[in-house]
Amino acid sequence: MRQWILLHYRVPPKPSAKRVYVWRKLKNLGALLLHDSVWVLPNTAWTYEQCRWLAAEIEELHGDAMVWQGHLTLPDQEQTLINRFIAASEQEYQPLWQALQHDAPDLSSLSRQFQQLHRRDYFSSPLGQRIYEALKGEREE
Repeated sequence: MRQWILLHYRVPPKPSAKRVYVWRKLKNLGALLLHDSVWVLPNTAWTYEQCRWLAAEIEELHGDAMVWQGHLTLPDQEQTLINRFIAASEQEYQPLWQALQHDAPDLSSLSRQFQQLHRRDYFSSPLGQRIYEALKGEREE
């Protein structure tokens, strides 16, 4: 059974920069918003550590945070959640795929962007795999 990390937090409403800071951190990790301020990530050593650090930062911002580990008990729900992660990755990869279709793409820049996105592609999206193969093929030519 797959394990998940959940982060539930609350930060003071003002200044709004605190909420934006936390939101950006979660988006950068590739977390998905489940409900209000409950975010989910697959449980890996890296995501667990990142959530612990973020929880500590939230508390420094005079907020509260709880980090949970758990699993879904209904298989269909788990596949639905995995599909949401894949869809989010595919959406982020789309501009890279478009850039690769142009004549003489900037492979260095696209490779760097791919590496950043790939770090949060937890379920190896099909588009991410195609981009990897395209970048690899372009480099070999």
